[in-house]
Amino acid sequence: MVVRVADRCLESCAEEVVVAVDHREVFEAVKDYGHTAVMTSVDHTSGTDRVLEVAALKNWGEEDLVVNVQGDEPLIPTANIDQIIEMLKENTKNQIVTLCEPIADKDEFFNPDVVKVVTSRNGYALYFSRAPIPYPRDSLPRESSMYEFASRHIGIYGFSVSTLKQFVNLTPGVYEIEEKLEQLRWLQNGGEILVRRALSPSPGGVDTPEELERVRAIWPSN
Repeated sequence: MVVRVADRCLESCAEEVVVAVDHREVFEAVKDYGHTAVMTSVDHTSGTDRVLEVAALKNWGEEDLVVNVQGDEPLIPTANIDQIIEMLKENTKNQIVTLCEPIADKDEFFNPDVVKVVTSRNGYALYFSRAPIPYPRDSLPRESSMYEFASRHIGIYGFSVSTLKQFVNLTPGVYEIEEKLEQLRWLQNGGEILVRRALSPSPGGVDTPEELERVRAIWPSN
């Protein structure tokens, strides 16, 4: 699965693709397929911390742009990776950029493995949650059509190395700790996250055995 993610990244316009791992078995598998892999500490509490270690090991500069693609997204469209890169190039502020797409149905809306995001009118994240947001206060949740106005967050981030360092130096807050969503650390400390609708539908990541079977079922056509 990790190799497939790396394959997608190599199809993008990224200048360099590095796979950050903390298990020797994964490291060897990635290397066997000809990809660049970097062994990182097993003590990192988030993927962002791991990315910063890679940036240090690779001697990337403060203004270098980094895209963090999750290792459980084997079907992520290359167009979405390129979209993040273009967003970063247009980014004149010290912020994080990411993507979202419409919620498909009520089951997805109420699934805690599906991270929801609500944004301001100008596209900046107000909050991310595993809970259904925006919540339909005046109707029974399962009878509401509020999911039609909701968005699913796609687990891909873009930032400069400078922003990455600022993020990692922040102390995780209660929102991040309770929701298990590291992007809330940035929001709780007053940072901005620019969110745009993804150019291509993203089939979603692999968090459960059921999702793994779903991906395997559509693998031959992708």
